[in-house]
Amino acid sequence: MPTVDDDLPSGLSPEEFSAWIFGAAEPFDDAGLELAPFRGVRFDPEVVGDLAAVTTPPYDLIDDEAVRRLRAGDVHSVVRLILPDPDPPGYTGASRALRSWLAEGALVTARSPSLYVYEQVGGGSVQRGLIGGVGLRPESAKVVLPHENVFAGPVRDRLALMAATRANLEPIFLLYEGGADAAQIIDSRADGSPPISEVTAEDGYVHRLWRVGEPELHTRISLELRGRQALIADGHHRYATYRALQARHHAAGDGPGPWDYGLALLVDSVRYPPRLGAIHRVLPTLAPETAVERARSVFRVSEVTGPLPDALATLTDAPGPAFLLAGGSRMWLLTAPNAAVSGPHSERWRRLDTAVLDQLLIEDVWDLPENERSVEVVHHDAAAAIRRADRSGGTAVILNPLRVEDVLAVAADGERVPRKSTSFGPKPRSGLVLRLLDT
Repeated sequence: MPTVDDDLPSGLSPEEFSAWIFGAAEPFDDAGLELAPFRGVRFDPEVVGDLAAVTTPPYDLIDDEAVRRLRAGDVHSVVRLILPDPDPPGYTGASRALRSWLAEGALVTARSPSLYVYEQVGGGSVQRGLIGGVGLRPESAKVVLPHENVFAGPVRDRLALMAATRANLEPIFLLYEGGADAAQIIDSRADGSPPISEVTAEDGYVHRLWRVGEPELHTRISLELRGRQALIADGHHRYATYRALQARHHAAGDGPGPWDYGLALLVDSVRYPPRLGAIHRVLPTLAPETAVERARSVFRVSEVTGPLPDALATLTDAPGPAFLLAGGSRMWLLTAPNAAVSGPHSERWRRLDTAVLDQLLIEDVWDLPENERSVEVVHHDAAAAIRRADRSGGTAVILNPLRVEDVLAVAADGERVPRKSTSFGPKPRSGLVLRLLDT
């Protein structure tokens, strides 16, 4: 089996790497959208205790401080698997921990393949979906639709971890337009029986799991999904890793196998509409007065007074594209640009707020390099973005969230939204159920 660096190309742009790894030109069959049952691996609360102490948010939402705190906490925290200590033994250490927990009974593998109903309750909403092994398809099949480009570095990291542990340690998040038989099966199971797992997380969300082990129900779900498309809502780098591992095994002549599937949560967006939040920007090197003065060359600028909630309401009501700039205890609304985004993309793509922000403002007007030192991101929390900008004397750029229908349309046309455009939620919690590749 080749090493990680042997089978991932180097020197490609994110666009080129994404096209390669999602396999736009690869032949495909007509199997359609598939969610396969698997032998789930779950923590045994009689061994590990409180499941809230051993489960976590997804790996890419855990900051460095939280990683240190979680590693210093419960010895069975899934963070030791999904974000192993980079010092030796690193990925090998994650593999050893996984096998040790299986041997001691902290993790238990189900006897038979199942799908899992997964419910998240919090923030005044309920989301339900199915966890299973999504069939991996090249992008050209138009079955699993990416809407963001991916970078080689995170894929190399996740591939090294997946190869070492031989496991899918946390599910990606997929959306599809259903509203039929699968939704009825999900609601019947969740409303008609007690869950096999229940966790109240630190953010107040309650997470519950139910097993769906009946083959006849698997068949009904399979028949509904066959003609559907799924959008990758969260987990592009992990889906790309699934595809890389699949390509590695196929190149080695291994044929069909567990590497043709990847752990995923599939949510019916008709029955349970997703929450799509904005990802705000912080420009630590650009003073707000300078940002506003330069923006006047392209946008209509008006100062906004009053508390932040009122300013955010003004932004929500403004015809797009529109942005709220903040810093130094002042706020300004940017509307009605007098220039348009250029380039080879569709008209819908060029109207996206994040496309306008990246090209007209960050690149053209403010002349900032697109890197993490010049452009920081803050998920959802406008007040946090403004506080961060004030600490550096910089500017916060507050955005409206994109519309779900625009993201779906862009992805269906084979395009990607600009980087850091979407934050779908609620995201699945890591550690509730794992999938081994050798069971």
